[in-house]
Amino acid sequence: MKGILIHIVHVVCSDGFAGVERYISRIAPALRARGADVTVIGGDTRAMTRTLGAAPVDFVPAASVAQARRALARVRRPDIVNTHMSEADLVGALRSMTSHARVVSTRHFAARRGSRAAMKPLSGWIGRRVDAQIAISRFVAESIEGESVVVHTGVDDAAGVPPRLRERTVLVAQRLEPEKDTATAIRAWAAASARTGGWRMVVAGDGSQRHELEALAREYGIEDTVDFVGHRDDVHELMAVASVLFAPTPREGLGLSVLEAMARATPVVASASGGHLETAGAVDASRMFTPRDAGTAARVLDRLIEDEEGRRALGAALQRHQRTEFSLSAQVDGTQAVYEAVLR
Repeated sequence: MKGILIHIVHVVCSDGFAGVERYISRIAPALRARGADVTVIGGDTRAMTRTLGAAPVDFVPAASVAQARRALARVRRPDIVNTHMSEADLVGALRSMTSHARVVSTRHFAARRGSRAAMKPLSGWIGRRVDAQIAISRFVAESIEGESVVVHTGVDDAAGVPPRLRERTVLVAQRLEPEKDTATAIRAWAAASARTGGWRMVVAGDGSQRHELEALAREYGIEDTVDFVGHRDDVHELMAVASVLFAPTPREGLGLSVLEAMARATPVVASASGGHLETAGAVDASRMFTPRDAGTAARVLDRLIEDEEGRRALGAALQRHQRTEFSLSAQVDGTQAVYEAVLR
């Protein structure tokens, strides 16, 4: 880039708006602001349109490989096709056969390409068509096949409120799916003594496990201190006023919600694994717990909830670390460097 106008196309075969789509919705306008032409293919139409906002970024819905392939075929002379997840990697690899475009695959998950049976036979061929890989964390880079460049996900600077003005809530903000292990959050809350002092757990998110998790809260007799609020468009506001973010996922690629909490100086209690070790864990490992260990998690929560000054210090340290190591500007710098290398 550096004064050279290029056309970048981000591709995801999806009609959702989870971590990957949110990643694209952040970096696309930032790249456009640096002077690139940018097109986004895939993602929930309403959410993508709202998040891309006034940025002059073209958006084309595409919920499947076939739709994404047709959309990409209509894009004139892309220079970089940045793909996200295996199905989009396939779309990019197919386009590279009839185009000068370079394919850059951003790897969001700590798993080898082709872990899904349908993609496995094609994984080797796709890998040979990909010009470069970006891993969102060292953990992901160490878990995938092939060489990659670690470019940590970045978030915008934000503001929270002082501990004395925050609500007495522990926030869990994630999809309610098995791999996220929200059950450990419920079990930890059941074992924590803080819930008897007027504190509440707020679970923001939806998914296939919601009814099961609500039943688990009833089984432990804590349903009157747990609020399942479903998918929320205002999760950032919930995060800014929460006293703690609880992040139980045992194998998180990086953890976007953790980064967003750090940006708002919200203290984080997270499983000591995966990308969490590079974000909150790099600041204070004593606020972490062994994955799926609800008893230890409860003790960490109780110590933090009882220590307002400790929450203030932890939140401030997390915010400083985010602004130094996980800024959106640093992410764009690292991404541009990968693009420039493959174009050379």
